[in-house]
Amino acid sequence: MAEAADIQGTGPSPARRWLRRTITAAFGVPLLLGLLQVPAVASPATAAQDATGSRTVDVSLDTLSPSAPVEGDTVTVTGTVTNRGKKTVTDATVNLRVGPRMTSRSEIEQVTGRTGFRNDSDPAPLEDAPTVKIPRLGAGLSTDFSLSVPVSDLGLDQEGVYQLGVSLTGQTSDKQYDRVLGIERTFLPYQPEAAEKKTQLTYLWPLISSAHVSAQTATDDQQTPVFEDDSLAAELRPGGRLDQLVSLGKDLPVTWVVDPDLLASVDAMANGYRVKDGDRDVPGKNQAVAERWLDALEKAVQGNKVVALPFADPDLASLAHRGKDVPGSLGHLQSATALAGMTVETVLHVQASTDFAWPADGAVDPSIVAVATSAGADKVIARSDSVRDDLPYTPTAARPLGNGSTTAVVSDALLSTAFEGDMVRAESSTLAVQEFLAQSLAVTLEQPEDQRSIVVAPQRMPSVAQAQSMATALEGLSGRRWTQPSDLLAAAAAKPDPDASTTVPSRSRYPKQLRDRELPVQAFRDMKTTRDELDDFKIILTQPERVVTPFGNAINREMSTSWRGEARAAAIYRNNVLDYLQTLTKGVQLVDKSDLTLSGRSATIPVTVQNKLLQGVDNLKLRLTSGNKNRLELNGERYAELPVKVGGGHSQSVKFTASANVNGQVPMTAQLYTQDGTPYGQPMNFVVKVSEITPTVMLVIAGGVLLLVLAGVRMYSQRKRVAARNAEAEAAEAEAAESDETPEDDATAESGEDASGEAESDGAEPGQPSDPTADTGPESGDPSGPGEKVDR
Repeated sequence: MAEAADIQGTGPSPARRWLRRTITAAFGVPLLLGLLQVPAVASPATAAQDATGSRTVDVSLDTLSPSAPVEGDTVTVTGTVTNRGKKTVTDATVNLRVGPRMTSRSEIEQVTGRTGFRNDSDPAPLEDAPTVKIPRLGAGLSTDFSLSVPVSDLGLDQEGVYQLGVSLTGQTSDKQYDRVLGIERTFLPYQPEAAEKKTQLTYLWPLISSAHVSAQTATDDQQTPVFEDDSLAAELRPGGRLDQLVSLGKDLPVTWVVDPDLLASVDAMANGYRVKDGDRDVPGKNQAVAERWLDALEKAVQGNKVVALPFADPDLASLAHRGKDVPGSLGHLQSATALAGMTVETVLHVQASTDFAWPADGAVDPSIVAVATSAGADKVIARSDSVRDDLPYTPTAARPLGNGSTTAVVSDALLSTAFEGDMVRAESSTLAVQEFLAQSLAVTLEQPEDQRSIVVAPQRMPSVAQAQSMATALEGLSGRRWTQPSDLLAAAAAKPDPDASTTVPSRSRYPKQLRDRELPVQAFRDMKTTRDELDDFKIILTQPERVVTPFGNAINREMSTSWRGEARAAAIYRNNVLDYLQTLTKGVQLVDKSDLTLSGRSATIPVTVQNKLLQGVDNLKLRLTSGNKNRLELNGERYAELPVKVGGGHSQSVKFTASANVNGQVPMTAQLYTQDGTPYGQPMNFVVKVSEITPTVMLVIAGGVLLLVLAGVRMYSQRKRVAARNAEAEAAEAEAAESDETPEDDATAESGEDASGEAESDGAEPGQPSDPTADTGPESGDPSGPGEKVDR
C-alpha cells in the first residue's frame, strides 16, 4: 500500500496522516483496516518487504550515450527488463529518474551499493519525458527498451555528478496497483564547460603475461628457446588479450608498463621457437603472429612513456615476506632490474624508465618498500587503500615516503579497481564506465581551485572485456573538460600535497587475502637449490653462458607476480627447471667399474670420465682414494688427483699409478671435484683385489719357462733330422723315376698330386686365437666387464 504513494514522488496527504494516527490508536481493532479502501503509508517492516518487491524486475542498462553529455546533446539509454518473479507484470512503464546531484565521492560509492527502490533517495520520474509502455511481461521473460531525452530536459542545473535511474513501474496479478518493481542506477557526469583547474590524470596501461618459456633450449648454435606450451600465441592473435591491449592503447593517452620477459618471449617466438610436446619438443607454428604483434607494439609506443618492470615482474611482497631471508634471493631482483631496460631497448628500440617498483595491488609495508628499492628503484607505485590519507579530498599522488629517499606514487583505489569485475556483460561495462567518469569529475570538483595529479593503476593482466571498458572510459575523458592526460614520470615529479600521508603502513595492516596468495618460503628454497647447482655446474663448462642465461631467466620467472593464486602451477614450473638442470649436470659422470685384480707390486688403474654434453668441460679434478693405504697406495699416498678435460660428446680415461704392499681386497672411491674442491656428481666405488707374486712363485715360473725352452730345442732337433732323412729318400725316388718314366706317370705329375693322390700344401698356416682384434673405436660408457685386469 505504501508503494501507491511512492510512485507519485510526493509525501502523504493530511488525510492520510490522520488515518495513520487513527490506525495507530486503534491497532487492536483490525476490522478497521478492512473497512478502509484507501492506501496507507506502510510501517518500516512493510517498507522492507516492499524493497524486496522492487527487485521483482531486473533492469539492465546496456548503453548510455554520450557518457559525459554537454548542452545540446541528447542522452540515449538502452537496456533490457526481465521479470524475475513468478507473477506476470502488467501495465508497466519504463521511465527515467534524474537526480540528485552528488556532493562527494563517498556518496557516489554509496549509491553504487544500493539495489532496491528507495523513496527517500530515488527521485520522481522525469515529467514530460519519453517512456516505454509494456502491457504484459510474463514470468521469466525479457524485453528491450530505449529512451532518449535532450539534455535540456534532464534538469541539470549546474556542473556535477547526477544520479541517473531507470525504473519499471507496474502491477502484478496478486497486487493490482502501480508500484516500482525494478530499478537500476548509474551516474551522469555533467561538465558543460572546461574546468579552470583540470586534474592531471595518469593511466597505466600494463603489458604483462604469465611465464611461458622454459629453461630448456635447443641444441643449435642459436639456442632456440623451448616454450612450456603455445598458449601465448592465443593472447597475441587478432582479438586476443595482448592484441587488444596494443590495438586499444595505441590511440589512448597512457603510460605503457611492460614486463621485459613478455617482450623477450615474443621476440623469441618471432625468431623461431620450439614447444614442449610430451618428452620431446616440436617447432612452434606462430612465428608470424609474434612478428605482427611486435611490429604493432613498436609503432604504438613511439612518442609515449614506457616503464619497464624488473624482468619477469617479480613478486616484491612475497620476496619481502617469505624470500629475503633465503640467501641469494635479493640477488635475482637486482639482475632482473639490470636486464629490464636493455631488453626493452633491444626489442622496441625505445628508452624505458626502470626506477619504478609496483608491488601487487599497490599494497606496501616497510619490508616491501625496503625490498622494492634494494635493486635501484626509488619510486614505488602504491595505492590509496594501503597508504591512506585522512583528508576530505583526493591529494596529489606523489609524496615522499618514510625517510624521504623514496617517492610513493599513490594510485587512486576507486579508479584503479573500477574495471576488475566481469566486464563481458554490456551492463557491467556501462555501469563501470559511468562510475569511473563520475569519480574522476568528483575529484576535480572537490577542490576546483587547486590542480592535482592522480594516478590510475589497474589490474596487472586485464581481460579483453576489461581492456575495452578501460578504453571506453578514457575515450569519455577525451573532451578534457575536467581532466588532462599526464604520464607516470610527470606524476612522480609533481609537487606533493603537504597534508598527504607519508607514513608507510605497518606490516600488520597488510591485507590477509593478499598475503595468502604469496609465494611460500619453499619456493625461494627451491630457487636457491637451482641457483646453487647452476653455480657448481657453470664453472666446469667451456661455454657457461649457454646455460647461465636460460637458467637465470627461468629462476627470475619463478619469482613472478603472475604465480599468485597458482601455487600448483608455480611448483610444477620450478620442478621442471631443476629437473632439467640436473639432467644436464649428470651428463658429466664417471663410468661404473667392475672389481679389478692387481697382480704385481705396481700397476695403473684406469677411471673413465664421460661427457654427454654438447660442449667441453674443464676445471675438473678426478680424485682416486684407496680405502687401505697400507695395502694399496697411489703415488705413495692414500689418494691421488689428476686434471680432467673432456670434449663435448667424448670420454677420457684417466690412469692412476698404484703400488701394492699386501695381498687382499681394497675398496676404492673415485670422485670428481671442481677446482675449488667442491664435489661434483656422485662418487663411484669399486674394489681392487691385490694378488702379489712372491720370489718362490717366481722361481717356479722360471723353472717352468726353462723346461719349455729345452722341450722346444729338442723338438727342433728332431724335426731337423727327420727333414734330412726325407730329403735323401726323395732324391733316391727321383732317380728311380727318371729311369722308369711312363706316359701315365706324366699325366699324374701334371695333375698336381703325388703318388698317393694327396694335394700339395701351399705352406699357409691358419690364424691363432690369440691374434689381436681391431681398434674398438670410441670408448663405451657401459660398465667394465667382470674380471678386469689393470695395466702393468
